[in-house]
Amino acid sequence: MSTSPLPTPRCKLSWYEVEDPASPQLDALGKKFNLHPLQVEDCRHRPQRAKYEEHTAYLFCVAKQIHDDAELVFSDVDIFIGKDFLITITQGHSELMDKVHKRITEDQCMRPDKALYFLVDSMVDEYSSVIDLIAEETSDLEDNVLTDPGPEKLQTIFRLKRKLIEFRRIASGMREVVNALMRREKGIVGDDLDPYFRDVYDHLVRIVDLIETYRDLLTGSLDIYLSAVANRTNNVMKVLTIWGTIALPLVIITGFFGMNFPIGLENSPYGIWVATGVMVLSTISVLIFFRRKGWY
Repeated sequence: MSTSPLPTPRCKLSWYEVEDPASPQLDALGKKFNLHPLQVEDCRHRPQRAKYEEHTAYLFCVAKQIHDDAELVFSDVDIFIGKDFLITITQGHSELMDKVHKRITEDQCMRPDKALYFLVDSMVDEYSSVIDLIAEETSDLEDNVLTDPGPEKLQTIFRLKRKLIEFRRIASGMREVVNALMRREKGIVGDDLDPYFRDVYDHLVRIVDLIETYRDLLTGSLDIYLSAVANRTNNVMKVLTIWGTIALPLVIITGFFGMNFPIGLENSPYGIWVATGVMVLSTISVLIFFRRKGWY
């Protein structure tokens, strides 16, 4: 745990960072600021859903930070905010906190509620970059799924759909948290920050809408994949059916001439040529029939 007071001529912010939820230092902070024990327990039992809870002396939020863009791995960032303090609990060191520290040092009068805005805004900015990557992968999939509908394309479709379902759950929860912060009046979060939180809220609404759009596109890609596979199967069956139909008269003719009783041509020197001629004529007749029907 580290305390980062940021003194200025008019303002002072005490930011307590706890990088181990199991640390006894979290208990010490809980006693010092009279934090509810159930919320301290939530900090230690992860993961939790994104949520917002209001108390008389402080606010408690569970926000979701993304770590791995490819695998879409989220972690909890638990936040306690009071009138003159900010407590963040993470599992290990977070580079996001370093970015927020840089933004805070640029402000001459940093309030806890504005530091909270910087935290939430930085998390949502990372969401936007992830949705852009998913958009590119979805676009590439749409371009290739019809020309090359292999099994790996099907695996990619289902993998992206699972990612989008999880992403939507997280983004929707964060949207509700920001909405609650934005609608709170005359409290720890100043009303002057409403436009800033409204901007974050709009970003989350846009992200959720894009997630739904890409889910629909993936559903369309799945339909295209199934149609392409069905068409390929139909083409194979068409070729096999044509060859089987062509071979059917030949089987009948050879079976007829191979019977074990006299048919009048078994002793003729021209018998083999008669049988061959009949098979050639039957094959040509079948091909002409298929051509007139437009089957090939």
